[in-house]
Amino acid sequence: MVPRSPSVNEELRRRSQVRLLEATVELIGERGYEATTLADIADRAGAARGLVSYYFPGKRQLLQSAVHRLMHMELERGLEREPRPEGEGAGRELLARAIDAILGLARDRPRLMRTHMAGILTAEGFIQCPEQQRLASLLRDTVTRYGSEDPETDYRLLRALLMGAVVAVLLPGAPMAPGRLRAELFHRYGLDWELGLPPGDEPPDGSRMSTLD
Repeated sequence: MVPRSPSVNEELRRRSQVRLLEATVELIGERGYEATTLADIADRAGAARGLVSYYFPGKRQLLQSAVHRLMHMELERGLEREPRPEGEGAGRELLARAIDAILGLARDRPRLMRTHMAGILTAEGFIQCPEQQRLASLLRDTVTRYGSEDPETDYRLLRALLMGAVVAVLLPGAPMAPGRLRAELFHRYGLDWELGLPPGDEPPDGSRMSTLD
């Protein structure tokens, strides 16, 4: 038998990790964090149970990596949606799409995103895994194209605002409407309501134009 090349082995490892990340998103979205075990995830992924511990230090780290990958994929899909924005207003359209992509995850996957946000506030905190770094790079590029003169600082601010908005949408007992939060974020960045993927209703304040003060 001819031994596999390093590139083939690397691709097999990548596919195994992707299956584990996808299974994590599916199962925790269906059952919740406590009701999902690492063995469940391995079984859903069709992987040996030892592979989970080999690739990820624990369930919390696996969850963060899985959600960061999902966020990156949704953000990338939104930014690359046709028609591609061009010209002077392209950066504003891209930022609007980024905001809508993250708010959309809070709306469409509440259990998963609530679990993710709760995990960030544990002692283990925010894990800067490779999936998170890919997401960060995409958001950093978005604020750069928006016109930021300090992309690193503005990326961190945008990340904080988006995290706060997700928490507000998902807060048990006192959630805020995504449209209201969208309007606030769009006003903060001077974005027209029609940019991105606007919901069907009118903006909460009745204005279709958000201008920076």
